[in-house]
Amino acid sequence: MPIVTVELVDDPGRPLERSLTQSLADVIGRVLNTPSGQSWVRLRLLARDAYAENDALVDEDGLPVFVTLLERRPPVGAKLQAQVTALTHAIAQVVGRPADCVHVEFAPAAVGRVAFGGKLVQ
Repeated sequence: MPIVTVELVDDPGRPLERSLTQSLADVIGRVLNTPSGQSWVRLRLLARDAYAENDALVDEDGLPVFVTLLERRPPVGAKLQAQVTALTHAIAQVVGRPADCVHVEFAPAAVGRVAFGGKLVQ
């Protein structure tokens, strides 16, 4: 049931592959070990001129990728670190950016606060 939002700061000089979202969904599903159709991925583009860092210019090689992960219950401890590492490297490879430009955020557990089709996640 993971819902993953991948937000790329757009590089206008590097067009996106048509199958990028599907490639991300496939690799994320493998990393999270979810059955087919159970990892949902949303890809969003953030215009280059809508992103900045204080007192710094970001070149095209350093454009970030922001990943937000919503799971029933996120892992903790060593499992969380292993998942972060695996997701970071897998997503970096698919989008063609360095792993140190991929930033992962875990949303609070979905249990009791998210509903699908009117049914609360238990």
